[in-house]
Amino acid sequence: MRFKAISEEEMTPAQLAVYEEICAGPRGKRGPPGVRSTDILTRCPELGLHAQRVGEYLRFRSTLPQRVMELAILTAARQWSAGFEWHAHYPIAVKAGLSQSAIDDIGNGREPRDLKEDEAAAYRFSVEIHRDRQVSDETFQAVWKHFGETGVVDLMGAAGYYTLISLVLKVNQTPVPEDSPYKLPELG
Repeated sequence: MRFKAISEEEMTPAQLAVYEEICAGPRGKRGPPGVRSTDILTRCPELGLHAQRVGEYLRFRSTLPQRVMELAILTAARQWSAGFEWHAHYPIAVKAGLSQSAIDDIGNGREPRDLKEDEAAAYRFSVEIHRDRQVSDETFQAVWKHFGETGVVDLMGAAGYYTLISLVLKVNQTPVPEDSPYKLPELG
C-alpha cells in the first residue's frame, strides 16, 4: 500500500475528527485506520469529511433498496477493476438479497441473467454511465419508473462516489486479503 496506516495518536486534530465521525456512524470502528478508503481520504480532512458523509448516506439512508445500491457498487467495482471494493461489498450484496448468479455474472463482465426488473434497470443505468459516460432515454425512464426522481439522483451519486472510492483504493494499491473468498475475476 502506498499510504502508510496512521494511528489515532499520529493523526492531526482535523484527521482525528473525521476518523471519529466515521467510527461514530453506522460503519463503526473496524480495526486500525489506514486500510479503508475513508481512512485514506482523511489525509485531506475536508474532502474526507464530505466524502464520508456522501458514502454514509448512500450506504445507509439512500432511497434505493439496499440490494440495488449494492448492485450499483459492485458494477462500479467491476467497471474500475477495483478488487478491494469488490471484496468488501460482495458479502454485503449477498446479505442484501442480490442473487449469487447475478453477482458472479457482474464479476465476470457479463450482463446478469437473474435480475428483478428494478435491478435490471439499475444495472443498465450503472453500466451505461460508466461505460458510455451517458445514459440512454430508455434506461433513464426505466430507472425513473422504479425509483423516481430521487432514485435516479441516488444512482448517479453511487456511480460518482464509488468511482472515487475505487480510484482511491487502486491508487493506494490496497490489496485483497489472500484468504478472501470474494476475489474479483480478472477479465481477458
